[in-house]
Amino acid sequence: MCRVFAGQDPARFECVTRSVRLSGHATSIRLEAAFWDILDQVADGQGLTTPKFLSMLHDEVAELRGDVPNFTSMLRTTCLLHLSGEQHETRELAELAVSAA
Repeated sequence: MCRVFAGQDPARFECVTRSVRLSGHATSIRLEAAFWDILDQVADGQGLTTPKFLSMLHDEVAELRGDVPNFTSMLRTTCLLHLSGEQHETRELAELAVSAA
């Protein structure tokens, strides 16, 4: 079993840094290439560029929580939610939170 994971292409876990603008501030985000691939897919599915998707996501988290303490980690868990199909359930909870506010 471990050979399946150990034998993966090293390019998948190579760190890639991209520059984006979040809340009007230029910043860099460093993630493994596999996570960027997933985020690109999610953004495309939303009809957005990846930078625009990240900016909107950051703004929505800030609106809901008031702070975005570890955005890079949140992006990784966003990818996991997307892959597990939980994004629909999470979206419904977020919509309920916004409507209750």
